[in-house]
Amino acid sequence: MSLLFYVVAALIVGFDQLTKHEIATHFLPDESRIVIPHVLWLTYVQNHRGAFGLFGSHPLLLAAFALGVVFVFYIWYRQDGATALTHMAFGLILGGAIGNILDRVRLGYVVDFIDFKTTGYPVFNAADSAITIGVALLLLRILVHERRPAAVVTDETPAVDGPPTPAPAAALSESPPAEP
Repeated sequence: MSLLFYVVAALIVGFDQLTKHEIATHFLPDESRIVIPHVLWLTYVQNHRGAFGLFGSHPLLLAAFALGVVFVFYIWYRQDGATALTHMAFGLILGGAIGNILDRVRLGYVVDFIDFKTTGYPVFNAADSAITIGVALLLLRILVHERRPAAVVTDETPAVDGPPTPAPAAALSESPPAEP
């Protein structure tokens, strides 16, 4: 695992917990304040349900489910040929998951506060955003990787790290056809 993975995860956990603390300290539950008129509000919501308000309301079950998802991503991450983008994506996912798990275990709910009221989209937080961005980066990487054509290696194709690949020994030992 790379340092980038750990740094991104730690930054996300720190930022997520800081923003949630600020909202919980300066807002009453369900209080809203306009940030950008007709677009963005900060609304303090104590989310007892799963991601984006979905999937039931049992904090320990939801925390266990989140840990299971993190474990599956971790197994995938360990098997993947990890690029810097992959390290960053998994750092975002892990940091977001840890941020929300900390809330579930400590508070019994997740603090949500980013609210686009006019869209009807559920209120969410920095951890949810990090997870969503991390998954989007992984999907982008998968799409780009699958669209990239496989390299075809021939006798005249230069090797990745050196001179052209020599012809097979059998081809070199053959004598030219005799002339009639």
